Amino acid sequence: MAAESQSTGSRPLVVIPADDPPLVSRSRYLDDLRAIAEVRLYQDRPTSKDEMLDRVKPADILLNSRSAVRVSAELLNRLPNLKMIAVCGIGYDTIDLEAATQAGIVVCNIPGRTATVVAEHAFSLLLSVSRRVVSMTEQLREGQWSSQLGTTVIGKRIGIIGTGNIGCEMIRMCRAFGMEVVAWTLHPDEDKARLLGFRYLPLEEVLRSSDAISIHVRLSEKTNGLIGSAELQQMKRGAILVNTARAAVVDTAALVEALKTEHLFGAGIDVFDQEPIGSDHPLLTCENVALTPHSADQTPEGLDILTLGCVQNIQAFLDGVPQNVVTAVPAARR
Repeated sequence: MAAESQSTGSRPLVVIPADDPPLVSRSRYLDDLRAIAEVRLYQDRPTSKDEMLDRVKPADILLNSRSAVRVSAELLNRLPNLKMIAVCGIGYDTIDLEAATQAGIVVCNIPGRTATVVAEHAFSLLLSVSRRVVSMTEQLREGQWSSQLGTTVIGKRIGIIGTGNIGCEMIRMCRAFGMEVVAWTLHPDEDKARLLGFRYLPLEEVLRSSDAISIHVRLSEKTNGLIGSAELQQMKRGAILVNTARAAVVDTAALVEALKTEHLFGAGIDVFDQEPIGSDHPLLTCENVALTPHSADQTPEGLDILTLGCVQNIQAFLDGVPQNVVTAVPAARR
């Protein structure tokens, strides 16, 4: 698909290489971006490395609106004009930060702004699974009046894996709903625990003692594969797993096995190893799952928050005062 472009002459060129599903293009703040830069927006995903290179090669700034679009060292080394990458969200695991730093490219993300929106989605997945909303809807469509039992979350214990901005919003919602909260994270903060009313426990104890687990860690070397077969088997029989973080934090094959053997009551999943997923994805064959297409922040409010955050990060960079920089060492502008 040809790019939607607004030529403005000498101003910096911002390339949005794959706004699919639409994010920036559905936000009212796209016009604010056009006010400060030339914008070239592609509404489909590139089908090859060469096509991706063709799209982004002239860019001064790359706005990566979708985590499925990877920005490798190989690609960065072929972009002589690129000075900045604006990540339209909090996660930046698809960008080679070391290569960006070495090339003098500033990478900025948007931490925390959509935390409530994402946590709301995670909580809705928890309730959908606990009350079998998806399977009961399917049964009604087939003319079946289900007598299956759901499960109540009020008064139950939930384990939160990761207590950053989104994890903390999830904690607030769960506490407001009458749940006991325990948590594990790589960087415990006891002041935060006292303020929000939860306890940190070792990961094994969180898994073993919780009626539900909700994952909110960012993907890194330390969290890749954090929840594998052994960890899933440590979870209570009949527990619920919710993942709105990154698919690679959980072993998908092991999760499918835990669901099919009914070790888990169910799972709510928003992230997948390959996106979009195909009709043959193994999670689609599991009972009592609520699956959404990486859409936890996809509300009108969420789209505007993310797009405005990118516009503000780009403006700050153009003003010479980069903000929300996540490169390993804040890079000097080329």
